[in-house]
Amino acid sequence: MELYSVKLSDKGTVAVDDTILVKGVVTSAGSHILEGFKPLFSAEAVSRLENAGYEIAGKTHVGEFGLDLVGEFSYYGEKDEDLKGAAATLVANGEVKAALGVDMNGATRRSAALAGVDFLKPTYGTVSRYGIISCASSGEQMGVYAANADEIKEVMSVIAGHDEKDGTSLKEEYEFNADEAIAGKKVCIVKELLEKASDDVKANVLAYADKLRANGVVVEEVSFDIVDAANTTWQILMTAETCNNVSRYDGVKYGHRAADYKNIDELYVNTRTEGFNFLTKAVILYGSDTLSKNRYESCYGKALKVRRVVAERFEDLMKSYDAVLTPVCSQSAYKAYDIKDAFMKVFEESVFTCVPNLIGTPALVSGGVQLMGGQFAENTLLSLAKSVERAGE
Repeated sequence: MELYSVKLSDKGTVAVDDTILVKGVVTSAGSHILEGFKPLFSAEAVSRLENAGYEIAGKTHVGEFGLDLVGEFSYYGEKDEDLKGAAATLVANGEVKAALGVDMNGATRRSAALAGVDFLKPTYGTVSRYGIISCASSGEQMGVYAANADEIKEVMSVIAGHDEKDGTSLKEEYEFNADEAIAGKKVCIVKELLEKASDDVKANVLAYADKLRANGVVVEEVSFDIVDAANTTWQILMTAETCNNVSRYDGVKYGHRAADYKNIDELYVNTRTEGFNFLTKAVILYGSDTLSKNRYESCYGKALKVRRVVAERFEDLMKSYDAVLTPVCSQSAYKAYDIKDAFMKVFEESVFTCVPNLIGTPALVSGGVQLMGGQFAENTLLSLAKSVERAGE
């Protein structure tokens, strides 16, 4: 991670992860293939923060295109035995007030849980995606790391809102609130996800449920047996969209270019062979297969149909409950591992985080657990989290 020398503003400093553009600052998405790329403009969220008086503190490492667990496979990052997300660590250490991160496959939420900070992935379209290095366009969403729910609310109030430059930006106006009355609200724990977690993670989720109950919240355990299908569906769509989006990196216009090539085909092949890591290549190959002529209808087309089924099932669940409480990770810490194992490791862990990416709903990590809600349920999630945070002061 790299922090600039900046004066502290009255509003505070905000770090930006390396998949978000900052004008004139090298932005590589953690990949060798974008080495040296300096954007000519900033992301809309960055501009809004600067216009509101916040200082951009610097860029933080991410895993290549945000595809790994918590950022462990950044081309530029340090290799540690204990895996931690860079942006979440900065917030946890109090070095910045908040940080922006792009949530595509759960890396931001896992990072927040391991670091002990909050992260909100808002409803899809709430925050402009203009100025992010896009991979899975239909499910990725910029969110906010901060120390607590109030600071999440503060930063979200600045960056949320319609942006005409982003075709996925919603036109609703938002007023964020972390002080809703929560007594009498109903929260459910998904049995299938709780069973996939380690004993210490289960204990943390159940302890969080007890804290909610102490604040007057009704907490019940339910079955939502579509989570495995939702994970497979999101991985199909995510790999297909990523395969399509990273095809623009060919060594011709910007970023890394192979030195050894004899024709345009060799330029493309050699540049991508050198520029992408093993995990990105695996995602590209899987995505190419799902989009192939023989697999398109049976794989990609079916995934689009299952996405609708998951959305309907989750909407039905939200008719009975105000939020869903789940683990974020299967374990409370990750150790370094070989990149050749990454595709399956990320797939297995993404079962906890896939639903909000798949159907565009909000998710908040706080206290090492995850709270999910229906469309535009951010205020409910923030208020639930704040009630637990306030009780722990």
